[in-house]
Amino acid sequence: MQLPDGFTAIPPGKIAAIATVLEMTAPPAGLEQLPGESNWQFQRVTEPDPAWYEALYRRIGGNHLWYSRLALPAEELAATIRHKDVAIHTLDVDGVPQGLVELDFREGGACELVFFGVTEALIGTRAARFMMGRAIAAAFARPIDKLWLHTNTMDHPKAMAFYRRSGFTPVRQMVEVADDPRLTGLFDRQAAPHFPMIGERAAG
Repeated sequence: MQLPDGFTAIPPGKIAAIATVLEMTAPPAGLEQLPGESNWQFQRVTEPDPAWYEALYRRIGGNHLWYSRLALPAEELAATIRHKDVAIHTLDVDGVPQGLVELDFREGGACELVFFGVTEALIGTRAARFMMGRAIAAAFARPIDKLWLHTNTMDHPKAMAFYRRSGFTPVRQMVEVADDPRLTGLFDRQAAPHFPMIGERAAG
């Protein structure tokens, strides 16, 4: 469906964002592997526990209303994050996970960087650059033709510039509409107050 020019009303109880798909077809020339702090460790997590994953996912994505993994039934979440072609990596600080990278190789010849983020405490440090260099290297360590991701307007305001500096190129945009996860019970109603809840149920 093609959206008409002008404003399009979003029904009460929904949230909407502009999503941008970005991709790269080869690692950037001279891909920089920044040295990390002595207490940083980037590692793959094998057989991740769903409860552990969900807690980290909430800590990193809650302020941006990451909801898709939270909406999955427990069995489907476990099957997804433990799939042989899905790689979960963390950035640990003093042994505590503070960053999340999820790489999905299930589409032949491609890898999706499904989730990428750090906790609020690491925003503004070199942690995201440190983690991205290692994420790109891990993706292209397999025989893929494309690494891609999507970000949207609920993400950190500097996310788009960061992805472009990392070597990704925007290729298309979409409008993403979903039930507000604060109204469906996936998040507390006070979560992400910079994104207003609209509708009768939001006032309850």
